[in-house]
Amino acid sequence: MPNVYLDHQASTSVLPEVLAAMQPWFSESFGSPSSIHQHGLRARDALQHAREQVAAFINAESPEDIIFTSGATEAANLAVKGAAFANQRQGKHIVLSAIEHPAIANSVEFLHTLGFSSSVVKVDSHGFLDPDDLRAGIREDTSLICIHHANHDIGTIQAVGEIAAIAAERGIPLFVDASASGGWLPIDVQKMGAGLLSLAPHRFYGPKGVGVLYRHRRARITPLIHGGVQEGGRRAGTENVPGIVGAGIAAEIAARDLRARREHVSGLQRQLWEKLRSSISHFCLNGPAVGERRLPTNLNISIEFVEGEGVALMADVQGIAIASGAACVSKALKASPVLTAIGLDHALAQGNIIISFGKDNTEAEIDHVARTLPKIVEKLRAMSPMWDDFQKGLIRAQTQ
Repeated sequence: MPNVYLDHQASTSVLPEVLAAMQPWFSESFGSPSSIHQHGLRARDALQHAREQVAAFINAESPEDIIFTSGATEAANLAVKGAAFANQRQGKHIVLSAIEHPAIANSVEFLHTLGFSSSVVKVDSHGFLDPDDLRAGIREDTSLICIHHANHDIGTIQAVGEIAAIAAERGIPLFVDASASGGWLPIDVQKMGAGLLSLAPHRFYGPKGVGVLYRHRRARITPLIHGGVQEGGRRAGTENVPGIVGAGIAAEIAARDLRARREHVSGLQRQLWEKLRSSISHFCLNGPAVGERRLPTNLNISIEFVEGEGVALMADVQGIAIASGAACVSKALKASPVLTAIGLDHALAQGNIIISFGKDNTEAEIDHVARTLPKIVEKLRAMSPMWDDFQKGLIRAQTQ
């Protein structure tokens, strides 16, 4: 049976070079970076080298601008809550888009319980935020703006530069979530104008259990984890040396291979999209058209008269790993908040699947998926009462 992995937005494999670099730090060079002996010194040197690698990857001004965390979720929490606490004398109001990752949206919701408020800026049907709408959401007491580089769900690439200009004009810190785009789109924090930016190394062939927060030297944050003085006093706790070493290598390789990776997955994305368009009826692409304004790893589609979870499970039986956009919560299928925010009908949101490409996927795999998915859809529709009603002319389709 084929083994086709098309869920790279969830996670990627660890590169052999990354694994090889990490291994000695588990057993041979196991000292704590906080220790004063030679074992600790070697670990500190390894952390510094990883900081330099990540700083070069995103063109940070200094390696000291890099903070390592337990993952991109912690990095986002530190950015949002840390900046909110540090800047609350400026105000307790936050601006964010309607389609931010739960790590950001739920952090803001938590801050509401502490007396903070927020303005949620709407997006259009493709997930784009209008910078003028964001400007209108800013108040005198706004102390933080949060925006993603590329959306984790529908692949929309935002105009971060325009948003950063607005933030700078008003003297408001800007946090950019680059956990979906890191390793796939060029990132230059100086050109972007980001005060804070998060990365997820496990999404570009690094290890899980390590995240990155870039902090411009003028961006203030209050630590959330208290204890020692690790990470410049901004994130207490003994550092995950093997993971950080792996993240540094993954960043270095991603910088080197970025163009080739992007061109490769862009080709696969377009190839599968064109094949599915000609073989499946009544479905739609969520987010921007395939092209420069869409994350090249992402295809988010909704298939009418089926449930996305059913498609994903049947694909798995056929050796194809994809994601379903609908999450099962308390035994009830709930539509993705992102799909709701772009105005997608609930029934279409239920038929949502996410296909995400990686550097090792092949055209032969894409051909196999393009042959298999239509058969799965056909089988599921044969069991669907709504498809039967549609065939009888009792209901109308929402898609072509």
